[in-house]
Amino acid sequence: MIIQSAAQTGELGNVWRMIAAGTISTKLIMALLAVFSIVSWAVIVVKVRQFRRLRQESDRFVDRLEKADRLEDAFHSIMALPESPFTRVFKRGMTFYGDLRPAARNTGEVKGLLPAQLEVLRLVLEKEEGDERDGLTGGLIWLAIFATVSPLLGLLGTVIGVMNSFIGVSAAGSSSITAVAPGIAEALVATAGGLVVAIPAAIGYNYLTGRLNRFMGELEGFSSEFIGALAREGRI
Repeated sequence: MIIQSAAQTGELGNVWRMIAAGTISTKLIMALLAVFSIVSWAVIVVKVRQFRRLRQESDRFVDRLEKADRLEDAFHSIMALPESPFTRVFKRGMTFYGDLRPAARNTGEVKGLLPAQLEVLRLVLEKEEGDERDGLTGGLIWLAIFATVSPLLGLLGTVIGVMNSFIGVSAAGSSSITAVAPGIAEALVATAGGLVVAIPAAIGYNYLTGRLNRFMGELEGFSSEFIGALAREGRI
């Protein structure tokens, strides 16, 4: 185990020495890849925490909603909850319904909505859902960019390194493997660096996009249930 650990330490040391002794282009590309890696991991951590918090907020919202007998009771109960996508969509729906039927909000009188008003209410809820999606997708686009660009950037560093290696071999007049190998190894470090950045970014992007789609499906389902609750109470 100690021998294996020492071997791994030696390999890492060799990689760092190759980068330190590399050309300016290799150093710049590796520095840029390091920035990509730091930013992508930061985005992943922040978004995972955000979706975990949203799950907790969603559970509290559903619990309050299930305990209420009518939408007015649910509205007063949910008003006490912290802001979340669910509470914002619900409040927006209730507020807009009250604007369409002021008498229903002010006097409690039950009045139905015209078909055109119901369609406008659906559009308002969809607009609110779209705004919530836009807010939750912040940062994910960078993971997609890093997952796509990092391998290409690493390949660019490899191509430049191989070109420099062959130019050096030609200038030295020697084509032995000992003359070519160090330059090729240095060039391949850039490709490895690009993959090290791209793989976690791609995994994080797909995982978080899946979480986002599931959450938006729940939000869209709630909007349908909201309209269904209005119909059940004879409001539309």
